[in-house]
Parts: sequence; C-alpha cells; structure tokens
Amino acid sequence: MLTGVKMSAVLGGWRSRVLTLRPPGVTRPLRGSLPLRSPGRGRRLSDTRTGAELRPLEGVRVLDLTRVLAGPFATMILGDLGAEVIKVERPGPGDDTRAWGPPFVGTESAYYLSINRNKKSISVDLKHPRGAGIIQELAAVCDVLIENYLPGKLDQMGLGYEQLRGVNPELIYCSISGYGQTGPQASSPGYDSIASAVSGMMHITGPEDGEPVRPGVAMTDLATGLYAHGAVMAALLQRHKTRTGVHIDCNLLSSQVSCLSHIAANYLNAGKEARRWGTAHESIVPYQGFRTKDGHIVVAAGNDKQFVKVCQVLELVELRDEPKYKTNKLRVQNRKELLHTLSQRFLQEKTADWLRRFEGSGVPVGPINSIQEVFSDPQVKHNGLILEMNHPTAGRIRVPGPAVRFSSFAHGEPTPPPLIGQHTVQVLRHTLSYSDDVIKTLLESRVVAQNEVS
Repeated sequence: MLTGVKMSAVLGGWRSRVLTLRPPGVTRPLRGSLPLRSPGRGRRLSDTRTGAELRPLEGVRVLDLTRVLAGPFATMILGDLGAEVIKVERPGPGDDTRAWGPPFVGTESAYYLSINRNKKSISVDLKHPRGAGIIQELAAVCDVLIENYLPGKLDQMGLGYEQLRGVNPELIYCSISGYGQTGPQASSPGYDSIASAVSGMMHITGPEDGEPVRPGVAMTDLATGLYAHGAVMAALLQRHKTRTGVHIDCNLLSSQVSCLSHIAANYLNAGKEARRWGTAHESIVPYQGFRTKDGHIVVAAGNDKQFVKVCQVLELVELRDEPKYKTNKLRVQNRKELLHTLSQRFLQEKTADWLRRFEGSGVPVGPINSIQEVFSDPQVKHNGLILEMNHPTAGRIRVPGPAVRFSSFAHGEPTPPPLIGQHTVQVLRHTLSYSDDVIKTLLESRVVAQNEVS
C-alpha cells in the first residue's frame, strides 16, 4: 500500500509525465492545478435558457472511450439528455460497429448509426504518447469518462482512474467490462453473446423443447448500457454533494445476472432450476403467445378476473366454471389441457379479429409484430420512436428515438452520428485551446486525424 508521502511522489511524477506528453505550444495548466470545480458547473450557472429549451445534462461533458454497443448506448442516452459527448476513435477503422453490415447507408453501417447520435468524434492514436496526452488533457476538463477496455489496459497508457483523478478529482470514471474490474475472469474479453450464455440468459430463452436461443437483440449489452447511464446520473448527483468523483464498475455478467430477477430468486430460495418456456410463463397461465388463423397473438391473464374475461371473449364460458381452472395455481398445475383448448379456439379467427374482441376487456393482449409492423404502429409513431436526421454522407437517416419523454423539454432534431474524426480539430481548438500550428503538427505526425468531409 502506498503511504501519503509515496502517493504524493507518484502523483507528482505522473503530473510531470503528463506535462511532457502535452504537445509543444500548449501552456494551459492541467485541471489538477485548478480549484475543485466541475467544468460543467460554470456553464450551467451561466445558462439563462428557459426550461423548455434546457435539457437535464446541459453543461456536462462526457469523454467516451467506448465502442460497440453497451458503452455507446449509454453515452447516446447521456447525449440525448443534453451532455456534450466526445467520442474517441482509433484512426482508420474507428468504432468496430462501423463495419458491422450489411445493411449500410452510404458507407456507414446501420448498426453504428443506430447508437451514436448526439456525439462528436475525434480520431486519436492512444498508442502514441502524445495521443495519450491529449486524452489526459480532455479528462482534465470533462465531468465523466466512460470506457470499455480490458481492465488494466488504460492504466498502462496513463489513463486509469487512479491516474486521471490526480488531474481531475471530480471526474466520474465509468468502466464497462465483460466480468468486472477484479476477480478470476476480470481479464477475459466479454461480448454480449458470451455474457448471455454464461449468465444463464440463453439457458432460459428458446422453445420449451428446443435448444438455447440467443435473444434477438443484444439485451445484455443494452441492459449494461442502461445500468451505466443510471450509475453516471447517480454519480453526478453524489458529486454535487461531495465535490468528489468516483470509479464505477459496470459489467455484462453482473448486469444480466441481476436481471434474472424472479428466475434467480426461484433457485436461490427454493432450489428450483429454470427451464425454457418459449413465449409462456412458468408461473402464470394463460400468459403466452397463441397462433391465430393468420399470425400470432399474446394474451397475458395476470389474475383470476382477467382469466374469466378471456373465457368470455373466447366464448368458452364453461372453462370459467371448471374447478381445476378456478385459480392461477390450479391453472398452472393443469396447464397442458387448458392451453390445448385455448390454442384450438385462437386458430379459428384472424389476429385483427381477436384484437377487436379483446378491446375494452381489460385483458392485456397484443399481436406479435414484424419490424415493419412495429414502425407502422400509430402508438410507436405518436411516441416519437422514429427519429430522423441529416447525415453528412448518408443523407436522411432514421433510427429508433429516445424511449423516455420529459415534460420540461422536448427532444429536437439530434446531431447525426459523426464520421470518424469529424470533430478532431474542433475539439482540439475549442476545448483544449490548441494553436493551429500544434494541430497541424499532430495531424502531420498522425497522432490525430481529421475527416476530410468536414
């Protein structure tokens, strides 16, 4: 363990290295020598816009060292809420998802476009000492840093939490990994499909008598992104009280295991091993999808009153009075026979006809929509879930919009997902106050790159 004297010596030596890495001509002191004040707070205090225009995270600056899905999803949400997000990408290929296609819109993958709006992109070679120095200086003037490197990798570059809090004690540093920052698997790489398998998610997903199935979207990644976004928001509130930063450890394994909810509780408390149920529910009947004459419908009778309504709509009132179906517990015990009867009845009419019959009954029902049907749904359109914007090379694009709406502000048209290095010069010049000569030197030495389109 480092003593106070040794720690001071280490930090002092590290600050010297940071100064050495700063490009020539940059004389502005690093944030560690400034009073403890969030760079965002000054901007917030001076902002005089009305509540209808001011988003919750206006004035918060986020340094985004993530790629693929979990991290970019989290930073996109922060950007939707008004944060200035500076996305750091490696020169050349940039974020891995830029190549994840087809489909491509122009030269950009639809995958990348879906999760990177409201961000600036700077292209920096982190393997170059001067590139690492740029990131150190950006961390000094940012409120939040989010990264998803293998644990320990950024420490080797001088960009770990303990190192960066020396120049920015208020920095909120969020690490996203496969298994956590410590432990027997900490150094293992993690992708959604692996975490979904290891966490038990695949074990409980799929047909009742079939093989384990990967969910249709990367739910483990997305859940981790949501956890990370929530953790950062909580840390910003904590920092408002304590004026100190924090290191947040988010990982795919923990996110998915925590989302096992009652499945986990069934095992931990009753020793009950989970199994696959297809669209059905282990503990509620009927609560699943049924085939109709032309498609599928999902019916969720969550209580005995709703089951009675189902019987009335299906014109199977005799089931309502059957003793073995009187309670949910009995219906679960007699699942097979009841579901056979219901299934035969649902096959007799079309999905739209069943939906009309159930309307006003109080029973939750819905069709199993194709993606085309999803984005033709009037409620999806009403909720603003189709977001359009103009991209500099792809033209007019459409992506899924924010899931949450606020009464205090409206989501305007966002800035489109950036090109690789689209804002490199802008950030160096306006955020770090680099001179044009210094920027030119960095570009010529390929420490940074600027997209030609911009």
